[in-house]
Amino acid sequence: MIDPKTNSAFDRHEDVVFVGDEQLGYAGIIAIHNTALGPAAGGCRIWTYAKVEDALTDALRLSRGMTYKNAMADLPLGGGKAVIYKMGADRAACFEAFGRDVEALGGRYITAEDVGASVADMRAIARTTSYVAGLPTEEGQAGGDPSPVTALGVFVSIKALLGGSVQGRTITVQGVGSVGFNLCKLLGDEGAKFIIADVNEKNLERAKALGAEIAAPDRIHAVKADLFSPCALGAGLNTRTIPELGAPIVCGAANNQLETEEDGARLVARGITYAPDYVVNAGGIINVSAEYLGEPADVVDARVRAIATRLTHVLDVAKAENIPPHQAADRIVRERIAAAKKN
Repeated sequence: MIDPKTNSAFDRHEDVVFVGDEQLGYAGIIAIHNTALGPAAGGCRIWTYAKVEDALTDALRLSRGMTYKNAMADLPLGGGKAVIYKMGADRAACFEAFGRDVEALGGRYITAEDVGASVADMRAIARTTSYVAGLPTEEGQAGGDPSPVTALGVFVSIKALLGGSVQGRTITVQGVGSVGFNLCKLLGDEGAKFIIADVNEKNLERAKALGAEIAAPDRIHAVKADLFSPCALGAGLNTRTIPELGAPIVCGAANNQLETEEDGARLVARGITYAPDYVVNAGGIINVSAEYLGEPADVVDARVRAIATRLTHVLDVAKAENIPPHQAADRIVRERIAAAKKN
């Protein structure tokens, strides 16, 4: 078994659990990063990795990101994440087994949807644990697919960065899965022009029907635009892509967009405004939190729209202190976590 502490992404995680069922052909990892503010919450990602070490790196990075995202959003939740890197033929049975693994953690981790997972998968998990969100709920209650809510948070952030309106502006969107597609709908409804890229042909066709232009997946970042919105997987902002960026602003839903800490400074050096990912993509976890706490749906909309105000504050701090925006956001979060530990 791999020792998580030897992985470069390990960040004093409280617990890392390897889970699975050989008979079902299911295997995954649950990473609990920090529970100072509450139980660790974060979705379950279904993905194929070249090796288990890569799955571990993803789980460690994503769980740390959830700690920061939840703290920045003022939620009573810590940070955790699960990745399932091996899925057997009986998908429902695999998720029921995963639910038992979540249940065994005794409420220290709350799971929900992420890349590759669906509401139906959450239903299967709910058959074996109560520590799950993203389920269909009664009218007026928070819950269900968090993707549209995540898209709304990114959208209001984009509007704030573009002076309050997207009318007539050109936005490049990298990845038009659940979140990216909903973002395109919001952009189109308010008169933006959007250029998209995705490796999935079905995703492209669906978004193309909204009036989108299509660019090559490996060149979308370089297309000239008013704003670039990464909504696919992480680490897309790096030494290879930053010199080629075609937009002066970056704001998207993808997690862990910076490949390294130094990439934030590289963006500043190029004069590019970067909206820290975990600040703007918190809509989904805001929805999950409200669902888990049994709150009404209308509180979600208000909290998600407040993301734009938080983003503006982070950028103001970064400018005042002459530091990259991601460092300003990280410092705000660390101060909140430290204060919680003292209480």
